[in-house]
Amino acid sequence: MPRHFLTGAELSPADLQGILARAAELKADPRGSRALQDKVVALVFQKPSTRTRVSFEAGVVELGGHPMILRNDEMQLARGESPRDTALVLSRHVDAVGIRTGPDALVEELAEHATVPVFNMLTDGHHPCQVLADLLTLQEAFGALDGLKLAYVGDGNNVARSLALLGAIAGVEVVVSSPAGYTLDGVQNVEDPAAAVAGANAIYADVWVSMGDEATADARRAALAPYRIDDALLDRAAPDAIALHCLPAHPGEEITAEVLYGSRQRIWDEAENRRHAQKALLEWLLATTP
Repeated sequence: MPRHFLTGAELSPADLQGILARAAELKADPRGSRALQDKVVALVFQKPSTRTRVSFEAGVVELGGHPMILRNDEMQLARGESPRDTALVLSRHVDAVGIRTGPDALVEELAEHATVPVFNMLTDGHHPCQVLADLLTLQEAFGALDGLKLAYVGDGNNVARSLALLGAIAGVEVVVSSPAGYTLDGVQNVEDPAAAVAGANAIYADVWVSMGDEATADARRAALAPYRIDDALLDRAAPDAIALHCLPAHPGEEITAEVLYGSRQRIWDEAENRRHAQKALLEWLLATTP
């Protein structure tokens, strides 16, 4: 059976530790692996992307493979072909399939019927590849993950869910701070952001108005305004606390320009680390399954 990466729950603590260690090695030597030599990786984009596309496409090339970019308007999925049929066909032509889409069920159905690894590049419920890069960034900043505290402030969304899930595997305490109506089920929520960030090594933000939220943009901005990352909020965290953001950012909304471009953040390292962490993930996915 192929390995899949749908939520991050597929990883044991040892798997996650190994992927992050390998990511650090690949960052130090970006072309030191040819694990995808003569292999094709299909990258299906039903939602637009900057970081996901460039990091995966560049990463596959650095590993010696060919990234096959498939936009939504180029696929029969957009015209009603089933995920099952799509999985059966793609499995005959490529060595792995990544998809950036909405419904989690679509990715799950692809994985159920594919005979090659399937990995989640983003769904409404999860963003595990982003969090691999986040954990790599935390590891670089603090040397080890176990015992760290990360406070996510803002809308309880797919990124927050993945941070909580993978953070638990890595030994990172993840606290989510969201206002009423924006909380995330099944995770530790502290409504007061000042209380949530106390002792935190990192404070994390995401956009307040994501794709599909445009109709409620004004209400979202009003509800989430107290959850902005600024210097005052960072001052309430641990003395060496850093700001993180999965991007794209809207300076003046979820994060101030002073923090986004200042010395108290690792956001641009985090964006680069998408490539390195995902390369390590691809090696893990395509390794011979025990």
